[in-house]
Amino acid sequence: MNPPPETERWHQGWYDGAQALPSPNFGPRPAQAQIDLLVLHSISLPPGEYGGDGVQRLFTNTLDWSEHPYYEQIRGLEVSAHFFIRRDGALWQFVSTDERAWHAGRSHYRGRDNCNDDSIGIELEGIEGSTFTVAQYATLSGLCQALRCRYPIAHVAGHEHIAPGRKCDPGAGFSWPELIQRLAWPSGIFPAGVASEPQP
Repeated sequence: MNPPPETERWHQGWYDGAQALPSPNFGPRPAQAQIDLLVLHSISLPPGEYGGDGVQRLFTNTLDWSEHPYYEQIRGLEVSAHFFIRRDGALWQFVSTDERAWHAGRSHYRGRDNCNDDSIGIELEGIEGSTFTVAQYATLSGLCQALRCRYPIAHVAGHEHIAPGRKCDPGAGFSWPELIQRLAWPSGIFPAGVASEPQP
């Protein structure tokens, strides 16, 4: 049996290729928002430790702040992203892509402020400066293709590109050439200069 077309895999902004875990940290997008930007991030909790459920608990406001010394630095933080890609390529979704997740913070890109309003946030399990896995690139490229089937995606950027000087993720370990090759999208969709960066 052939898989359903990508347009049929979406249900009110929820993608059936992801494990759904709804976050309370979201809100409505502005009425005229055009969802045309994908923002890539990196995260792990505790930093540099993989495989636990700290990210899921952070995004659902169920993290025990006393569980690890680092958590005291982010106590009370209420954030979310639309998607999270684990090291093994497993895909999680926390917020409907029709809604506004809280992932970008103070930001500016392609002549617009407040990137949360019209972007989709994708977190990769990892830390700034470290590399990512083949499975993550495979899941990420598939997700990007699925999102472009549903929304008029015209830009893909890292958190570092929309909040320069404040954020550095996904960082130097992320291979933009790898993603660009997998997607085969026009180079103008990506931040200037990343297509020629050496692969980590």
